[in-house]
Amino acid sequence: MSPLILLALLLICLPLGYLAWSLLSTDKKGQAVARDILSRGAHRAEAEKITSSGPLEKIGRRITPAGYVQKLDHLLSLAGRPANLPLGRVLAAKPVLGLAGGLVGLWLSSVGTTPIMKLAGLFVLILGYFIPDLLLYSKGQERQKVMQLELANTLDQMLISVEAGLGFEGAMARAGENGKGPLAEELVRTLQDMQVGRSRRESYLALAERTSLPELRSFVQAIVQADTYGIAISRVLRVQAKVMRVKRRQRAEEKAMKLPVMILFPLLFFIFPVLFIAILGPAVINAVMTFSAK
Repeated sequence: MSPLILLALLLICLPLGYLAWSLLSTDKKGQAVARDILSRGAHRAEAEKITSSGPLEKIGRRITPAGYVQKLDHLLSLAGRPANLPLGRVLAAKPVLGLAGGLVGLWLSSVGTTPIMKLAGLFVLILGYFIPDLLLYSKGQERQKVMQLELANTLDQMLISVEAGLGFEGAMARAGENGKGPLAEELVRTLQDMQVGRSRRESYLALAERTSLPELRSFVQAIVQADTYGIAISRVLRVQAKVMRVKRRQRAEEKAMKLPVMILFPLLFFIFPVLFIAILGPAVINAVMTFSAK
């Protein structure tokens, strides 16, 4: 065969073979999922930019220090980033509520000239400005408590899935699909971070940053170390699940031991006086009537 014909065949067959191999080996489903996740994030960012790019947000960003903005963003992350409360809306609401609190404080100061009324006006001013912070902190604490209650059961589910033959990411996906709380949402978000190209270590550390639970942070550190040093993930999950169950029992025992102290003050100030009135009241009335008759 002529070398020219052989070269022509190679120049035709090699590109066609490479094209067919690239088409057949492409993970179209994974690309579609990653594209969908990226498009949802872009649409959400555009929606937040459109809905919260008003003058109030600009004023809030100008008068709020950068470090304080990062703190608010962290509070939003702990609260699960509710869709109806983005960062721009929080920054826009703070000066408005601060101004409203200042007007109420001036009215209180003008109504009463005593130092207590002036302090009350100053307190209303500060309270109005920090109401969004208190709401975010409260929502974040409630969300972290729910995650703390779900953590032990979620680790048990992941341990069962890993021992049944699934990988760690597959166990996370199964726990995220079967769960309905904030912990399941965080697991699904961690898997989405991996699907869009983020490394496993960065995704796990981001999961730890989005929570304030020491138990979940220690679990993430154990998973990162197991992934780094090649430790069997089933062993790590078994130890962590056992530790979480022990801590859950200890928290229940601690609450049970605090219960008598918490009941003591209502018992002394509300229940005992009523009992004394009901039991000793008739005797006191009879004694008073007897001595007054004499």
